[in-house]
Amino acid sequence: MREVQSPQSMFAALADDMRAALAPGEAFTLWYSAESSEFIRFNRAKVRQAGRVTQATACLRLIRDERHAKSWIALSGDPAADRARLAEGLRQLREALAQLQPDPYLTLEREPWQRSFADEAAPPDTGHVLARIDEAARGLDLVGIYAAGPLYRGFASSFGAFGWHAAQAFHFDWSLFHANGQAVKADYAGNRWDDDEFAGRFAAARAQLEHLGKPARTLAPGDYRAYLAPAALDEVLGMLSWGGFSARSLAQKESPLQRLYDGAAQLSGMVDMDERASGALAPAFGPEGIPRSDAALVRAGLPVARLVYPRSAREYGLEVNCADAGEAPHALALGAGTLAQADALAALGTGLYIGNLWYLNWSDAPAGRMTGMTRFATFWVEDGRIQAPLGTMRFDDSIYGFLGDHLEALTRERQLRVSSGTYGERQTDSSLLPGALTGRLRLTL
Repeated sequence: MREVQSPQSMFAALADDMRAALAPGEAFTLWYSAESSEFIRFNRAKVRQAGRVTQATACLRLIRDERHAKSWIALSGDPAADRARLAEGLRQLREALAQLQPDPYLTLEREPWQRSFADEAAPPDTGHVLARIDEAARGLDLVGIYAAGPLYRGFASSFGAFGWHAAQAFHFDWSLFHANGQAVKADYAGNRWDDDEFAGRFAAARAQLEHLGKPARTLAPGDYRAYLAPAALDEVLGMLSWGGFSARSLAQKESPLQRLYDGAAQLSGMVDMDERASGALAPAFGPEGIPRSDAALVRAGLPVARLVYPRSAREYGLEVNCADAGEAPHALALGAGTLAQADALAALGTGLYIGNLWYLNWSDAPAGRMTGMTRFATFWVEDGRIQAPLGTMRFDDSIYGFLGDHLEALTRERQLRVSSGTYGERQTDSSLLPGALTGRLRLTL
C-alpha cells in the first residue's frame, strides 16, 4: 500500500525536484495553494447540497538573465504525476524565456528564510455542526452556506527560502427571512467551533428577525447617532485597505488616508490598527516569496507605519514589511474598546443600529469621504430599545468624522471576520473588529 504523504512533504518534494532540474544560471520560485474543503448549502433550514472540494495548484516561476516567466499548474496529489506536470511546465517556461526581454524592474527576495505554521487541530465535526444549526433554525426560513476544512500555502525558491502554512478555518454565512420578505444576515467564523458563541450569534439574529415584522420607519436625510456592528465596520475598513496603508499610494499622493499620514487629519484617539502577520489565517509570506511582518499601522488615531513591498522599499528608502505588490492588509485588527457589547444599544440611546453595509465607494477619496448603503437589518432605536426596521438608506461621511471626532466608543468584545470568498479557492484574509458607536453619521437619502 502506498504511503500517504502530507501536503507539506509533497510540497517539499516538489521543491526539491525543481532544484535538481535547474540548469546553470537558472533560478525558480514555487508557490503552492491547496485546500480540502467541505461545503454545505442550506435552503429553508434544510441541507440542500453537500460536497467536498480537494484541490491544489502551483505557480512556478523561472528566472534567468533578468528574464522571468510564470505558469500556473493544477496538481493531482499523485507525486509522480505532479512531478511530470512541473517538469513540463519548466520546459515551457524555458521556451518562453527565450522570447522575452530582460525586466529592468525585476524584484526578487534573494535572502534565505524559513517560516512554518501548522494548526494541527481537526476541523469541526460536521455532524455536530449540522445538529446545532438544525436545532437553532427549527421553524425558521434560513438560507446559507457552511464551508470548513484546512487551507495550505507554501513557498520555496532556489535562493534558500521555504515557507509552509497550514490553517484550519470554518465559515457559516446565513440569512433569516421574515414572511414579509425582509432578512437578517449573520455569520460565524473561526478555527474552533464553540457552541455557546454560535448560539449567541444565532439568538441575536433571531431577535432582530422578530423586529422586522414591525412597521418600517422612514428617516429624513440628516445626521444621526449610530452603532456600527462589526460586520458593518468590516466594510468600512475594507475600503480603507484599498491603498489606504500602501507606501506607494502614499508616496504618489493617491491614498484615501493621505491626510492622516500627512498630518492634516487624525482619527479618534481610541483607534489602534495593526496588520497581524503572526498567528493569522493568512500565511506570513506571499506568492512572490516576500515575508510579512507584524505592523502597528495606527496608534491613538495617528499613523505609525505603512505597508511596504520591496519595490516601494527600494524606490522610497523604506523597510519591507509587506508580502504583495498591492500593499493591502490581509489580517487587519482594530483594537478593542471598553464598551460591553451587551450595553451597545443602551449607550446608543436614540439612533441607528447598522448591522451591515454594502456598495461602499469613495465619494471624495482625498478627503477620506465614503458613501454606501445600509444592508439587511438596520433598525431605529429609542431609549436603548429597537423600535422599528429601516428601509435601505445611503450614508455619505468622512472617516475623520464617524471614526474621528465623533467616535464615542468601541466594544470590548471583538469579532473575527473571515473572508467568505470562494472564487477559485477559499481565501485566507481576515479581520478582528469591535463594534463602533459614533455620535454622528450623515444619511443623504
